Amino acid sequence: MNTQTEALIDELIKLAFAEDIGEGDHTTLCCIPSTAQGKSQLIIKEDGVLAGVEIAQRIFHTFDPDLKVTVFIHDGAEVKKGEIAFVVEGKTQSLLQTERLVLNVMQRMSGIATTTRRYVKALEGTKTRVLDTRKTTPGMRMLEKEAVKIGGGVNHRIGLFDMILLKDNHVDFAGGIEQAITRAHNYLKEKGKNLKIEIEVRNFDELDQVLRVGGVDRIMLDNFNTQYTKEAVRRINGRFETESSGGITFDTLRSYAECGVDYISVGALTHSVKSLDMSLKAV
Repeated sequence: MNTQTEALIDELIKLAFAEDIGEGDHTTLCCIPSTAQGKSQLIIKEDGVLAGVEIAQRIFHTFDPDLKVTVFIHDGAEVKKGEIAFVVEGKTQSLLQTERLVLNVMQRMSGIATTTRRYVKALEGTKTRVLDTRKTTPGMRMLEKEAVKIGGGVNHRIGLFDMILLKDNHVDFAGGIEQAITRAHNYLKEKGKNLKIEIEVRNFDELDQVLRVGGVDRIMLDNFNTQYTKEAVRRINGRFETESSGGITFDTLRSYAECGVDYISVGALTHSVKSLDMSLKAV
């Protein structure tokens, strides 16, 4: 993770504790002595792909640097129901106050990693990689995109700042394909930035305009069916990276990959994932 990502994760952890603990965990404070020591273990309750172990350690140590975490299973491993991922020990008050945040993060991240791994396996034998999107939970994006990587997927872009993606609305507001691409290059030159440029096309007329104008790194084929996708890949002929997007489900994923596209973007990796069941229980 880069410095910016780590800073955003630290902010998320701080906000999450403020949201959950507020002025104090009165339940824990009323019945657990401040000197009490304890141990908890993370129990996997559902088969899947584990993600969030490193973030969990960060959460524990942010709250209480004296908590000791012993990891048995690392991020990216395929886990089975009943396995123990790690043990954490230290002040019992600290264990109780960090429990829910750690579970919320790990269950969400592991659900995303599990879903992503399923998509990645469906693409085995093709050159196509699965991409995430910006359809993420506000504030949780860094963790959700990290989970996609742990599951074997590729981050499309983190946000609006690390790539230029000229979508249909940008093209329409700019007055057309050529105007949008030209303005993107002028902007990058003026700002002294070196960002990749991707452009979305909705039909063959727009595709042919992009092929004539050039000046992009990747072409997104939006809502093309598999027949049109195959023809688009033929016309592009390796001159630009290709990405399929829009309405692609797990069941149709491989048929798009077999058209020869480089990437398929799937919003479902992050916007409608079921969390992986696990619990953090006292030993």
